[in-house]
Amino acid sequence: METTPKAINFAEKISKIGDLWQPRVIAEMNDYQFKLVRIEGDFIWHDHPETDETFIVLSGRLRIDFRHGAVVIGPGEMAVVPKGLEHKPYAESEVHLLLIEPRGTLNTGHEGGERTARNDVWA
Repeated sequence: METTPKAINFAEKISKIGDLWQPRVIAEMNDYQFKLVRIEGDFIWHDHPETDETFIVLSGRLRIDFRHGAVVIGPGEMAVVPKGLEHKPYAESEVHLLLIEPRGTLNTGHEGGERTARNDVWA
């Protein structure tokens, strides 16, 4: 049975996310997931050896630190972090992000720890 695709409203979905640093899947395309997340403060240094990671800022300003520099992106901007590049997201105040990455990608890469979110949770 064929179903008609439905519009996904980012603001509506993000309003249902209660905790910071807990990405929620809102859609899938092939093996990729589109995840919304609310962040604030410092994350941990980590990388994703098997995949690139795309950060799209919906609101706020995000700084992504690298060992040799940083990039700052604001609303309507994006950055792609190449696979294997160690990085650490930081948000001085709350930021709403759309992440695009393959299904099964952990938010902390292989670092683990208390910031590791449950994976593949739908909003």
